[in-house]
Amino acid sequence: MTAGQAQLRGYREFFTLQCITTTGTTMPSKPPRPCRAPACGNKTTASHGYCEEHEHLHKAWATRKAWATRKGSGRGGRPWRRKRDAVLRRDQGLCQPCLKNNRVTPAAQVDHIIPKAEGGTDADSNLQAICKACHDVKTQAEAKRAQQG
Repeated sequence: MTAGQAQLRGYREFFTLQCITTTGTTMPSKPPRPCRAPACGNKTTASHGYCEEHEHLHKAWATRKAWATRKGSGRGGRPWRRKRDAVLRRDQGLCQPCLKNNRVTPAAQVDHIIPKAEGGTDADSNLQAICKACHDVKTQAEAKRAQQG
């Protein structure tokens, strides 16, 4: 503990003792804030932000979001990684659009042939190994199509 921290600790103890002797109670650990419930005038120091009357409105973060309960799903989860690895093995780690243009380029990513936004699926037949350069060009073209309607 540094000298400054010790001095600060001494001040805290002094003010706490001063508060106890003058008011008979200790200082609150944090200032009360307005309740998060609409049109509620009560104050709270609870970490979730609701007063005792509206405490039932508090929901844990994991139960509020349905996706939070599906651990490992989505494109960052284990099922997607397995599917991605299988597609890269199937395509022998080579970029499929480059192969169609008689170029041999190592693939770094897996892409939907028909984008999911345009009705594509996550089926293996709709996935291809692709290099970053081809993926960037394809993604840009898809974005332009989406903007045009």
